[in-house]
Amino acid sequence: MDSEPLTITAAAPLIRSGQLTPSDLLEQCLARIDRYEEKVRAWVYLDRERARTEAAQLTDEIMNGHYRGPLHGIPVGIKDIIDVFDMPTGCGSKLWANSYARRDATCVQRLREAGALILGKTVTTAFASFDPPVTRNPWNLDRTPGGSSSGSAAAVACGMCLAALATQTGGSITRPASYCGVCSLKPTWGRVSVDGVLPLAPSMDHIGVMANCVRDLAIVFQAIAGPSRYPPAGMRFELGTVPDCLAVLDSGPHAARPIRLAGMFEERTDGELLALYEDVLGSFEFDVAPLDRAVPPAGFARILKVHRLIMATEAAWFHKERLHRVPDDYPPRIRELIEEGSGVPWASYFDVDALRSELREEIANALTGTQSPYRAGVFVTPATTDFAPTTETTGDPSMNSPWSFLGLPTVSVPAGWSDDGLPFAVQFVGRPGEEAETLAVASSGESGFVYRRMTRPIPE
Repeated sequence: MDSEPLTITAAAPLIRSGQLTPSDLLEQCLARIDRYEEKVRAWVYLDRERARTEAAQLTDEIMNGHYRGPLHGIPVGIKDIIDVFDMPTGCGSKLWANSYARRDATCVQRLREAGALILGKTVTTAFASFDPPVTRNPWNLDRTPGGSSSGSAAAVACGMCLAALATQTGGSITRPASYCGVCSLKPTWGRVSVDGVLPLAPSMDHIGVMANCVRDLAIVFQAIAGPSRYPPAGMRFELGTVPDCLAVLDSGPHAARPIRLAGMFEERTDGELLALYEDVLGSFEFDVAPLDRAVPPAGFARILKVHRLIMATEAAWFHKERLHRVPDDYPPRIRELIEEGSGVPWASYFDVDALRSELREEIANALTGTQSPYRAGVFVTPATTDFAPTTETTGDPSMNSPWSFLGLPTVSVPAGWSDDGLPFAVQFVGRPGEEAETLAVASSGESGFVYRRMTRPIPE
């Protein structure tokens, strides 16, 4: 990149004081889009003139003494399976490319109320599944940005917007964020309303955030979190009120302690990335070093297979009939998933749901310190199995799918670079409803990891 992208944390006080107007900040983002979009292809829809009109209105509000908070005038991208009023929700579909939304999704409405400027729609893989996107990784155009929140990760990495909404059913927030070198938050399942969002597998669909620092994640999460008008069926957690994440981040060192989770999370990690991960954890002391080390419960041996079964079954519920009517609108990998799910017996589905409840209880007990050998804290693992692969794939989600399956909050933080200039990240996994605690531990990691944003341009 030609310079380090501005963060919400840095921009907000400048906007509040009048040193930077929402209109000026928008033009900075549009200039980056003009510079990088032809190569990166992060956006599926932009409305520059509407954005300029709204930025001017938000600038006038500041001049008249009406400041809405740290998102006032901040340009944000929205993944294109999330409804934005009077913008198309294409979902990677050819036939839905001109299907305009008649109202905002709840999360978008909350962003608007907080003063955010909705810049446009970012590229998603088809129906938020596995087929590769048109988007390219900003650090190497021959590599994938990951999926399915491909455009959101690439746009934030390029500084085209200061944050973006994303979704995850397997690894669609954490993995692209890691591949593109930005921070991400996947909240607890049900913490952010999915009203107005295309479903893939409703019992695992999450809405989350990508941004350029942990504090920015907290700012956006604070705005979008809250009860849904239509709570998800089978609500699994008593979440209570949304935590004050910014207050926790500002309160200094946090009591929660990182626990290094080994087992499959290290066995499946590529050798070069694992060596860098070891260096990162070895060179940085959290509150106590060395870190406690633990292995996942025995049931984790089945978790990737049963995650796939749940996702396939629930995807078939939503898409099966439409696949039969318009098969050409479904590329090969999402088609395979739906067809696979169409043949799953009901008994198998409910057996897997029972396993999910058992594993969630074991993990929750582990993180609250009620089971030896664990102590209260937050799990730490690599965020991906490898660096960004080539563009025939969106990468391996196996580091992330367990946390989507269990619905636990996950924060990823860029931690370093491969020898050939690709970023990697560390992920932090917390207890249900403990986004503030998880963000706080991740913030301590962010301040200790030796990660510097490269300032070279995108390769020609």
